[in-house]
Amino acid sequence: MSVKERKANFISQGIILAAASVIVRVIGLIYRIPLARIIGDDGLGAYSNAFEVYNIALLLSTYSIPTAISKLISEREDKKEYGNSFHLLQVGLIFAAIVGFIASLLLFLGADFIAKNIFKEADLSTAIPLKVLAPTIFVFSVMGVLRGFFQGKHTVIPTSISQILEQVVNAVVSVVAARLLIVHFSASQNISAYGAAGGTLGTLCGALAALLFLLFIFFSYYPYLKRRLRKDRIGAYEDKAFLLKVLLMTTIPIILNQTVYSISSFLDSVLLNQVFSSKGIEALVRRTLFGRYSSKYRLMTNVPIAIASAIGMAIIPSIVQAHTSRDAELLKSRIAQAVKLNMMIAMPCAGGMAVLASPIMRFVFGDTGEALEMTSKMMYIGAVSIVFFAYSTATNSILQGVNRMRMPVIHGVISLGIYLVLDLILLLFTPLGVYALVIGNMVFPLIISALNWMVLRRELNYVQELDKTFLRIGLCTAFMAIIASLIYRALFFLTSRNTVSLLAAIGVAVIVYFVMLIVFRAVDEKELLDMPKGAYLVRLAKKFHLM
Repeated sequence: MSVKERKANFISQGIILAAASVIVRVIGLIYRIPLARIIGDDGLGAYSNAFEVYNIALLLSTYSIPTAISKLISEREDKKEYGNSFHLLQVGLIFAAIVGFIASLLLFLGADFIAKNIFKEADLSTAIPLKVLAPTIFVFSVMGVLRGFFQGKHTVIPTSISQILEQVVNAVVSVVAARLLIVHFSASQNISAYGAAGGTLGTLCGALAALLFLLFIFFSYYPYLKRRLRKDRIGAYEDKAFLLKVLLMTTIPIILNQTVYSISSFLDSVLLNQVFSSKGIEALVRRTLFGRYSSKYRLMTNVPIAIASAIGMAIIPSIVQAHTSRDAELLKSRIAQAVKLNMMIAMPCAGGMAVLASPIMRFVFGDTGEALEMTSKMMYIGAVSIVFFAYSTATNSILQGVNRMRMPVIHGVISLGIYLVLDLILLLFTPLGVYALVIGNMVFPLIISALNWMVLRRELNYVQELDKTFLRIGLCTAFMAIIASLIYRALFFLTSRNTVSLLAAIGVAVIVYFVMLIVFRAVDEKELLDMPKGAYLVRLAKKFHLM
């Protein structure tokens, strides 16, 4: 495969996975609307608390498996070591199944203790959805190995389709189960918690559906896999005990890195509950505040961040390939493409969410009054965190791909320490309240981004291009945000209809942003042609004399 073909394939794989993440997140937003209205902010608080604990348990057990498997299988596939690749899959499945089962069991048995001691709940509301969610760790463990296996073979199609299927099933089951459980337990004092349990049941069912799909794809692919194994002439295969050791050595740094990243959200919940409980604020109010922060503000900002994570996952096999071949120029080119693609998505999302914060929250969650004021203010203040998270996530994946596994962990720990001290000071000694978490949510990825930036320059001699990647895209974003705000205000003044005004403003903003990218030469014809449907985009730009 030529350099140009490999580059185009890298971009295509990244955009396919990113597109799937967009679809998944959009579905997630759509079903959260009725879910939020069914279970209320209190239920969202219990739902969010349960997910924060679940995410940490998942991260500490097997969340890193897809990334590790993808990286290790990619290395062996590029060397045509098909037997070692298959043995690695077997080792990964056994390891993930055992660890996932233990983690699920511990989380289920410890749910009451967590609700009582960590979240300071007398009614143990968080324990109800957490117990329903616990088995999902085992399902995800096995599913994650299969996703990593296919991505290591340089295809993200099975992962992308399984993610969409997972979210569709999740959406349907979550809403239906939440409604049924709310009705069934209408006489219970924990009615909102049972509604939240319906939401977590959807997560379990969605994961099961995705696993079944991936198993179907794997067994359909198995005859071809056996034919490739017969072509493997490597002779002596790697010992499975050695492969397990390699898997562990690869997994542990990723676990530490991802845990440091995600534990910040868990610590948000713990700090808010512990500090506010010491100030005499009751559990219902605490759950309501955290529900708004986690399941509204964080959910919205996580949409573009998820795209960055998807591109990061797609980066790894490509970065490994360039690094293994010792092609420094190709490696630098792929790093530059990955960062620029992230910024092209993250910056306009941040700008749009900042200027349209209030109408977005009204449209998505139906917020009004005090709830709207709080959630829109969170979005306005914290939208810039999208850019920092996108850059830090992408550069973490790059560093992992070039075997600088410790650096993201070290940077995460440094940032986490600063974030913890800052959040604790703001919660204890300022009147900011829940907005302290929003500020911490910005500072945390900003520090990681700065540290990663320095390491890329020092370790890889990579000099980040600033003009087109940041300055011009930032200028396009600012122009787009101003136009979007003006369009919304004008239409809302004329129609008094939030939905029509918002959707029109977003539609115009997308067109304006694309035009500005070309007008300000933030992207050129060659870059557009490398993207999926690039030829169509170039023809469109030339038709309107933009290029």
